[in-house]
Amino acid sequence: MNTVSTQSAAKQNVENDGRKDIERIFNLQKANQQNVANSTCRERKQKLDSLFKIILKYRKEIQESLYKDFRKHPSEVDIGEIYPMTADIKHTKSHLSKWMRPRKVATPMAQMGTSSYIHYEPKGVVLIISPWNFPFNLTIGPVISAIAAGNCIIIKPSEHTPNASALMKKMISELFDENEIALIEGDVTVSTELLKLPFNHIFFTGAPEIGKVVMKAAAENLASVTLELGGKSPTIVDETANLKIAAQRIAFGKWLNNGQVCIAPDYVLVHESVAKQFMELIKATLKTFYGEDPSTSDSYNRIVNHKHYQRVEGYLQDALEKGATIAHGGKTDGAQDFIEPTVMMNVPDNAALWGKEVFGPILPFFTYSDLQEAIDKINSKEKPLALYIYSTNKKSVNRIINNTRAGGTCVNQNGIHFFNNNLPFGGSNNSGIGKGNGFYGFEAFSNPRGVLKQWSPFNGLDGMTPPYTASKQKLIDLTIKWF
Repeated sequence: MNTVSTQSAAKQNVENDGRKDIERIFNLQKANQQNVANSTCRERKQKLDSLFKIILKYRKEIQESLYKDFRKHPSEVDIGEIYPMTADIKHTKSHLSKWMRPRKVATPMAQMGTSSYIHYEPKGVVLIISPWNFPFNLTIGPVISAIAAGNCIIIKPSEHTPNASALMKKMISELFDENEIALIEGDVTVSTELLKLPFNHIFFTGAPEIGKVVMKAAAENLASVTLELGGKSPTIVDETANLKIAAQRIAFGKWLNNGQVCIAPDYVLVHESVAKQFMELIKATLKTFYGEDPSTSDSYNRIVNHKHYQRVEGYLQDALEKGATIAHGGKTDGAQDFIEPTVMMNVPDNAALWGKEVFGPILPFFTYSDLQEAIDKINSKEKPLALYIYSTNKKSVNRIINNTRAGGTCVNQNGIHFFNNNLPFGGSNNSGIGKGNGFYGFEAFSNPRGVLKQWSPFNGLDGMTPPYTASKQKLIDLTIKWF
């Protein structure tokens, strides 16, 4: 056998072993799912307690792993990774007994003698496929909801943040047996093998084009899905906005994590009467945040890898070639996957920067003269994951909300709706299917089972059974008319 054949055979053996291990873990969880489903509220809270403690135990290691993966500052890790996880656990624990409790619903008069309620039961064995931009937050968040709902869980984190994935595997293995929760590392081939299995639910966070692949795979097994996707989240700044506050909040929301945030402001629409002033405030804010040379700032992390650097840098060059101009920033360094915080103007409709989600540190800047013009521009794109409005005019705010569609919206803020666990989080159509966060995450991993009970020997329907007579027809007519 030649060298190429030997290598091919070895690779095939590795793939076969990996496939067998995936199936082994899946079958272990299938066999154990009823035991986990029958866990009490107290037992589920204890699991969440353990998860909370291990997050704090490994807080420093979490920070270090993300610095290794893309030079993320420890404070930014605390804001974007640690806090959302710990807040979610505390919120879930405080409400779980209420969520698990059967919820009574009203009984129609036509079914007098019965009682009905909704029983939230676990879906069973679920798959969570998480992204690289916030690897801990966007992995553990769905895990919290799935634990609360009483499921067995297989986790597939992104291979683009290997240090974070390895640490999460260590943490999960320390807390749970693999017949309940298991984390499987690997590239897209691992995801492909996992998606062949008949999971009861798949929770995917990532790009819309991959979301379509996940949904097709889920359809083969009639598995339900939650797809947390993305899109071009717009920001409107009108002539009544507090421009200084708007500039600070938009800059923070846009360049947090180097713009690699699914709910980052993707582009900004500014009323022409305040555009010049707002641009100067954005520039000043960026200098305050990251200094004269952001490449030397330890508060400004990097693009996750060179492939994604090339993608974003390609958007920049494509826009310049098609007539766009740089209003601020524009410096790049491929050796360290660095792109300076950049604001671009005159971006044409045929530029990739306008056609695709940026997911990087470039902000297209547009002006408008009439609010309808801004609304029409937003509606010309797919429904975004988020839409942000900076205004003090309540009539204008309501007009924008009522005449656009988005997964979520903040007024005079951006991004922080994700941190409110009382709100559903998710997109619409191209930006997502289903919701997460708090109760909505618990619900995503649960089946709301309708239960009707009758203890009384009397039921109105008993008087409508065959043979059908004139008197029975009168009873049916009465029921249709009045009940």
